[in-house]
Amino acid sequence: MSAFVITHAALLDPVAGEVRPQASVRVEGDRIVEVAEDGATLVAGDSVDVIDAGGRTLMPGLIDAHVHAAITTLDLTAMGRRPLTRIGIEAKAVLEAMLRRGFTTVRDAGGLDAGIQEAVRLGLITGPRVFRSGRVLSQTGGHGDTSPVSANPHLCSCSITSSAYSHVADGADSVRRAAREELKSGVDQIKVMAGGGVATPSDPIDMVQYTEEEIRAAVEEAAARRTYVLAHAYIPEAIARAVRAGVRSIEHGNLLDGGAARLMAEHGCFLVPTLVTYDQLAAFGRQWSFPAESLAKLDAVKDAGLAAVDIAASAGVRIGFGTDLLGETHDAQSRELILRAQVQNAAEVLRSATTVNAELLGKPGELGVISPGAFADLLLVDGNPLADLSILDGQGEHLDLIARGGSVIVDRVRRA
Repeated sequence: MSAFVITHAALLDPVAGEVRPQASVRVEGDRIVEVAEDGATLVAGDSVDVIDAGGRTLMPGLIDAHVHAAITTLDLTAMGRRPLTRIGIEAKAVLEAMLRRGFTTVRDAGGLDAGIQEAVRLGLITGPRVFRSGRVLSQTGGHGDTSPVSANPHLCSCSITSSAYSHVADGADSVRRAAREELKSGVDQIKVMAGGGVATPSDPIDMVQYTEEEIRAAVEEAAARRTYVLAHAYIPEAIARAVRAGVRSIEHGNLLDGGAARLMAEHGCFLVPTLVTYDQLAAFGRQWSFPAESLAKLDAVKDAGLAAVDIAASAGVRIGFGTDLLGETHDAQSRELILRAQVQNAAEVLRSATTVNAELLGKPGELGVISPGAFADLLLVDGNPLADLSILDGQGEHLDLIARGGSVIVDRVRRA
């Protein structure tokens, strides 16, 4: 981290949905300390690097609120046998590529261990700031239960079965215990599986998982640590149950209806759509050995996601931004911006990936904005994303400067 000033930039304001020319920003350490507009001059000083943006667009770093950096192949059978050391090395590459696409903050929605998050903090991984969910909480036969069906199951009401990805816990007391274990490990938030999913073979999409009492147990434990719960859910019944139990965000929500959307708005619950993962699974899942049983479930949710975004917006639900990509499809992360633009304008899409997600993560004013006191997460874009979102697609080809927390990661700006 160092001090620098960016001058002659066109400042993108996601909230106002406008670009304002002739702006300058001063960074000291990991924070923005001063913003000047209308051509006002910031005095740099002899030891401060001056970066002339040359009219490029300066915008906040993007936030992806639903990633799985430690799920490094679509072949889930092979994933279950993969050594943790190899997964750590692969996750390093996944996270570093995310940062180079302009995602300066991500919320990992399950599977990332504390060591990888610590490596990011120590600079051993040059990746985005990570909010970690740790192991997800699932009921037996739920979306986080990847164990095979047994002819001779060993049942015990007090048992919690754990893997690198999940705790399978039944009953409010067991859910509470599992949540406490994850919170003890230092997770930033808790994730519960409140309904059926695509990736696990034994739970249909229209299944409702966990009782309200079980979900509320996780919510209460998270609240005691001053954090929150996010819930995987597709169908209205599962969404409504999770919302009534107090979750902060619904992940996916593809089969959302008006009643569930109104309930979400009433309770201040966010929706985090993840359209791109279905797009990529349909295109490449078979090629990369994604389970055939899981591919068969795609039709139920793939084409419903856009309508869910529209329903949520009409009800006044705050809509965040996520991708949920797995394994070989991580490179498509920025395509979510393009898919969302089918039902939202560019400013709305960019707000979801900046200020809305910052609020979801509990960091309004610190993330997703360019203002004094915010983290210096900055992108200098060759073009105007409000006019053409596609310049943010790909692997960061149009990002001439990327800074995360005041550290310049990519710098393609020529100096005088």
